[in-house]
Amino acid sequence: MKPLDGIKVLDLTRALAGPFCTLMLGDYGADVIKIEMPGSGDDTRKWGPPFIGEESAYFLSVNRNKRSLTLNLRDEKAQQVFLKLAADADVVVENFTPGVMGRFNLDYDTIKQVNPGVVYCSISGFGATGPYQSRPAYDQIMQGISGIMSITGDLGGDPQKVGIAVADIGAGMWAAFAIMTALFHRAGSDGKGQNIDLSMLDSQVAWMTYQAGYYFATGQAPQRLGAAHPTLVPYQAFMGKDGKYFNVAVGSDRLWDRFCQGIDRMDLHENPNYIDNGARVNHRSELVPLLQEFFLARDADDWVTDLQAVSVPAGPINDLADVFSDPQVIHREMLLEMTHPTLGVIKQTGLPIKFSETPGGLDKPPPLLGEHNGEILTSLGYSTSEVENMVAAGVI
Repeated sequence: MKPLDGIKVLDLTRALAGPFCTLMLGDYGADVIKIEMPGSGDDTRKWGPPFIGEESAYFLSVNRNKRSLTLNLRDEKAQQVFLKLAADADVVVENFTPGVMGRFNLDYDTIKQVNPGVVYCSISGFGATGPYQSRPAYDQIMQGISGIMSITGDLGGDPQKVGIAVADIGAGMWAAFAIMTALFHRAGSDGKGQNIDLSMLDSQVAWMTYQAGYYFATGQAPQRLGAAHPTLVPYQAFMGKDGKYFNVAVGSDRLWDRFCQGIDRMDLHENPNYIDNGARVNHRSELVPLLQEFFLARDADDWVTDLQAVSVPAGPINDLADVFSDPQVIHREMLLEMTHPTLGVIKQTGLPIKFSETPGGLDKPPPLLGEHNGEILTSLGYSTSEVENMVAAGVI
């Protein structure tokens, strides 16, 4: 048994935010039916290179544990099929621009008429209300508007986006949390469903946490600090003799004591300019260059070894080749393999949540476009000839 066995999810999403949400649900047992446009499917099927065979690496990364059904939702017959599916679905997830599902006659108010217990989650850039509701949104745009790019990058340098699509992935994670919260509420309220309006902008603003707190406290917008921390020193990346970088996180004065011991610089420990974190923050401009010069005497891994030996948080800055050969990553099964119907064995990132009693798993490979049309439609009572007629009419 998996924790979400028996939960049926209709997934009308594409790109990343919605597919990441439904990936999380599918990994833990939900039956996710991915609804795609006939002939083209999810936009990310064509996002490449790189491709593995005919499939884009991007699509393969976030669409396992799903079944694919093609439906042309502009067609009334396809809308009827969807309503049949929705009648006993637990969850509908969509990430169209607000208003589009209403034009398909498949918005929340319509779906709840056939299924009052449905949890209907709409993910959009700016939400279903407000002056920006109809604006298009992609991750990079949202990283800029939300403030994330303003605090990412080197001091005095250009704003930078984070190296993965955190606005998309973050919204997908918030959506999965919201759906599970709504399902929990439904279980305790005689089966009452609800609509979820989830905005990428809201999701990113919520992530501002302590950076927002600094702004509220000072009235000054936080600035970019590269790999450094705004209120802890030293808490950043340094370069070793070999040109490799490593991170150090001195998050308390107790760790500062051990840090000085680990690098054999007790003179720094005795210096009144560095006696506590407040002093170190005030003297950041002299302490950080001093440490960087000192760290050029030895290779990065040597410093990491010495600091870890005295229980100071330190670690290498790995590239993904390092990550997926790391013994801890391998031990935690964060690199997995599964068999794809046309590609053979493909690699996937693992499942980050380890349940003791109801673990998730990789049960279905990322689907081919429309791979499960016959399987799903016949389960709804359509005959083989009716399915063939839908194909001929462009319904599926």
